[in-house]
Amino acid sequence: MGNLNVAAVGALGYAKDLGKKGTVSDITIYDIKKGQDTVSILEPAKYPDRINSLYFCVNLAEMAIVVVDEINAAFGETLLMLDCANVKRGVFILRNYLTPDRIAPLIKDTVLTNYSYMPDDPIQLREFLLDEAAKVKAHGEGKGVIPIDHHFNVKGVGTVILGYVAKGVVNRHDNLKVLPTERTALVRSIQKHDDDYDIAYKGDRVGFALKGIEAEELDRGYVLTNDPEMKVVSELNVELNLVKYWQSPIKEGMVMHLGHWMQFLPCRVTAVSGEARTPQVTLTLEKPLIYGPGSRAVMHYLEGGKLRIVGTIDL
Repeated sequence: MGNLNVAAVGALGYAKDLGKKGTVSDITIYDIKKGQDTVSILEPAKYPDRINSLYFCVNLAEMAIVVVDEINAAFGETLLMLDCANVKRGVFILRNYLTPDRIAPLIKDTVLTNYSYMPDDPIQLREFLLDEAAKVKAHGEGKGVIPIDHHFNVKGVGTVILGYVAKGVVNRHDNLKVLPTERTALVRSIQKHDDDYDIAYKGDRVGFALKGIEAEELDRGYVLTNDPEMKVVSELNVELNLVKYWQSPIKEGMVMHLGHWMQFLPCRVTAVSGEARTPQVTLTLEKPLIYGPGSRAVMHYLEGGKLRIVGTIDL
């Protein structure tokens, strides 16, 4: 059993005709299940008002459904987010008589040139997603990394978290660090789509019952892991690769937001040097950043008007 995570963007509520409604926050999750094949469809419930809602959905996805009703600023920002997050697989659903040639110039030189086109048919789309999910083989190796999305207490069970496996595998009864704290927690049980399992693999959306920590001690964006390579830092010195539409110079004192896994962290630019399009920047973070080597983060500027995506950094 493998799980396919899909971002449904462009038309809020489109996914309600595709799956069963599940968890609702700034992300609305719809689930499809057929036999052992499962699809988690993620909609950015608070977008376009909140750019982090779009970021979280896209960051969690291996594939995207892009519904295009009109070509506007939100559509352009969504394309940029998918490209920055490197979501290489997806489909466009064009409505209101739009044709592929209208969006071709906007997706040129992006990962979205690989996307295909499908008719506006929820039944056909659902079967397509289940076929894609059937190709996903539950596998993984190495230490597990689980960014936390939700955390709460369940009477008779204790602390429960909802999240996804960003890398590696996790077994029932594993002891995991709770970063950025010094605490550890035991995985008492694992659930995937309401069924119990002994193991979770990369890409799985999971619910863990934990022993050794209270729900009140957790926060969204915390990471459960037994990977010794995970880092926790409060300052970064990195190269910022600006998106091609970003024209303003990066200046000391700017307050940006760094998106990585389930973290969306305010940070201040405290030093800038180098080339204008790829400046070297020092970022001082308001809260600790948790990441693994080789990760990518997306930088946002909330005062950017119609363009709030600044660029990407490699960690």
